[in-house]
Amino acid sequence: MKKLVFSAALALFATSFAMAQQLGHTQNDAAQFEQKRAERLKTMQSDLGLSDAQVAKIKELQEKRMQERKAMEPKMQAERKEKMEQMKAKREQHEAEMKQILTPEQFQKWQSQRKEMMLKRGPKMGDMQLNKTQVH
Repeated sequence: MKKLVFSAALALFATSFAMAQQLGHTQNDAAQFEQKRAERLKTMQSDLGLSDAQVAKIKELQEKRMQERKAMEPKMQAERKEKMEQMKAKREQHEAEMKQILTPEQFQKWQSQRKEMMLKRGPKMGDMQLNKTQVH
């Protein structure tokens, strides 16, 4: 009987500890994501020679895109194929809007950087099909 109680207590403790770890991990991931997003925007600004107005517009565009993605997530988890098609359309829309903000030279350089980044991430991201505007 003592072994059973001890085992149950140990299992309860381990489960609680694991859940706390996961919760903390999720919060850290969100903070890291925001930090990396800010770093990428800063890198884009220096690499592409963006003006402050362009940076502000891109930041606004990124925020808009992130909010749209968050709003779509619950529905799209049920149908993966539909999700992929919608994300592709949003990505193409994002690119079209970026093309309006950036000069042709900046846009081309931005595309090259994105392609390199996707290839560096490995098979999961690198093997994604690129659309016509992403490949040059």
